[in-house]
Amino acid sequence: MPSAGIVPRRAVQLAALFAMMVAFTAQLVGALLPVIPLFIAASVVNLGLDLVLQHKQPGLLAVLGRIRFDVTVRQLLRDMLILVGLLHIDGINPLEEQAPLTITLLLFYGTHFVCQAVAVLVRRTRSMPFVTRNIDASALRLCDAPPRILSRQTGRRLLRFSVPTTAGMMLTAITTDAYWGGIGLAVSLALSAGGTLYLSTWLLPKKRVANEKQALEWLDNWLAEYQPTVGMYFSGGASSAYQANMWLSTLASLDGNPIIVLRERFMVQKIEATDVPIVCIPKVANLMRLEHSTLKVLLHPANSGKTSQILRIPSIKHAFTNHGESDKLSSCNPYAKAYDEVWVAGPAARDRYQLADIGVEDKDVIEVGRPQLAPIQPYAGAPVGRPATVLYAPTWEGWDGNPGNTSVILAGENIVRELLADENVRLLYKPHPMTGSVDPRAGAANSRIQAMIAEANAGRSGARPGPEAAAELARRTEELDALTTSAFRKSADELERMRLQGTPQEGRAAAVDAAVTAWEAAYWNSFPQWEHRIITTARPGIFSCFNEADVLISDVSSVVSDYLTSEKPYAVANTSGMSEDDFRANFPTVRAATILTPDASGVAGLLDAVRHPEKDTLAAERAELKEHLLGPSDPPSSVRFNQAALALGTKADERRIRMESRLSGIPGQRSQDDGNDAGTAGHETSGASDTTAAV
Repeated sequence: MPSAGIVPRRAVQLAALFAMMVAFTAQLVGALLPVIPLFIAASVVNLGLDLVLQHKQPGLLAVLGRIRFDVTVRQLLRDMLILVGLLHIDGINPLEEQAPLTITLLLFYGTHFVCQAVAVLVRRTRSMPFVTRNIDASALRLCDAPPRILSRQTGRRLLRFSVPTTAGMMLTAITTDAYWGGIGLAVSLALSAGGTLYLSTWLLPKKRVANEKQALEWLDNWLAEYQPTVGMYFSGGASSAYQANMWLSTLASLDGNPIIVLRERFMVQKIEATDVPIVCIPKVANLMRLEHSTLKVLLHPANSGKTSQILRIPSIKHAFTNHGESDKLSSCNPYAKAYDEVWVAGPAARDRYQLADIGVEDKDVIEVGRPQLAPIQPYAGAPVGRPATVLYAPTWEGWDGNPGNTSVILAGENIVRELLADENVRLLYKPHPMTGSVDPRAGAANSRIQAMIAEANAGRSGARPGPEAAAELARRTEELDALTTSAFRKSADELERMRLQGTPQEGRAAAVDAAVTAWEAAYWNSFPQWEHRIITTARPGIFSCFNEADVLISDVSSVVSDYLTSEKPYAVANTSGMSEDDFRANFPTVRAATILTPDASGVAGLLDAVRHPEKDTLAAERAELKEHLLGPSDPPSSVRFNQAALALGTKADERRIRMESRLSGIPGQRSQDDGNDAGTAGHETSGASDTTAAV
């Protein structure tokens, strides 16, 4: 059944369409009878309604376009009905007065269609085969984009430019004087013709950017000059950008010249603030140019349909890093065997791949830790003199309908109810951003949980931070936004953004890190310690919530593995239907957790262990499980990750040397190189590498 919020919206949309049809009918009746007040009112309301819907409900009008009743047809019909109405009004001479109006109206539509053609040409000339960020692309002769109303907003342009015509014609209908209609048409014609001429200036050499051939030559030259060595490849939907963003700091810290390779144009602006050069190459043919670059290693935080396209380049070695590790089957996707190596955090993931038996050989699994977990602070003891802070961070429902994926549906409200009943608990609720995207029940439960928290806050009181705390947060927000966001005017297109997002200022990355730290401190200081928080925004991030919390309640997900680096107590909700013993056996990440049943029994004991560490019987197991999941702390994960990248880059160099030797036809060189590479040749001929070369 549709939710309660959807029905009124659909009703409004249907009412808007019905009102437009009524307006057309009233305009026709008023024109034929004629009934001048009805005719004028219907004409004005009809145009006004279309203008409003163009801004508020463009998707609704798109439906009309599918049945060939698009904005051009609607406006033509409105103007024809106006002319018909004027023919039926006494006092207006059809030949001497209305004929010039009709001719001028035709000229207006002629300039409109010419503007349409020019807009298409301008858009084509401003379409690059790639998009960049953090790169000086001024050599491509980038310039500001033309106004959107002229180049991209066809419907809005026609409607807005038609306003003077409709106004003038209505005055003619009232006064029977064609002079006013002529004035209105002249203004509309001047706007349309002037806009067309102005838009045409973007076709002149002064505003014309580099063509496709010149742009690709520039890209080749930039790659040769920058000489990238290691990069991150990412492709996905708008909501998946977090999978790439979590690796930005790690990528930036690697030895060599890092680069980010994207495939979707919209994703360029989804990547968070970074100094690493970004290149988006949508077409496969252009992507293959990377084969002739110095790029040796590409890291893959996610699988996608387009991943197979980059795997066709044999000169680049590919490592699958994933965007998080959990005990779910999705963390052992058979697609992983297409990569040269699979990088995991610790022994647990290595065991997981072998148990999954999906074709990934053990020698291709490299333990690198999780370098991005460095900001997570270690356990500092029980809360003293303040409420215990509980972070409830459930994951989403997933694609397979497994009831054990998320606790939100079956246990979420019970868990939250138990926590809210304890006066000495502050709850931080941070649901997964995709909660409810597949199963409406999860979305409904999420809404009810948030309502419960809001109601609980309304019943609490206590001292609050002074106005200076809010002022500090506002100041820090402004500073952080200035560093991490780019302000574009509404008409800006890809090329204008490329120009504005050129080479970043030196030291920006360090400034962003400092600004984020200061913002997070200001955020938490701006709220009282007794107040529950619902966190659905990107900031504060999950790691900041980890540092604020004394205990975590979550599901079987990568959140648990990451949280374990703090060695703080945690609990996992079991909504799978398994017994507790089976649950622990099937999901090693919960081995050191308190297991919560769907009715939330166990919450009281969990809180007691948090407040009284002597009752915490799982501390030693958490320390052991941490190393099993994330690997040793010495050497640090950042060092191991960098070493893995350098080692894989060396393998790429070795392959390149062998290929050059074979092509040069030097006798005996192949066997000599193969003998020197005895330690790594087996890897290069493994099923993973064979798959890569064959894709």
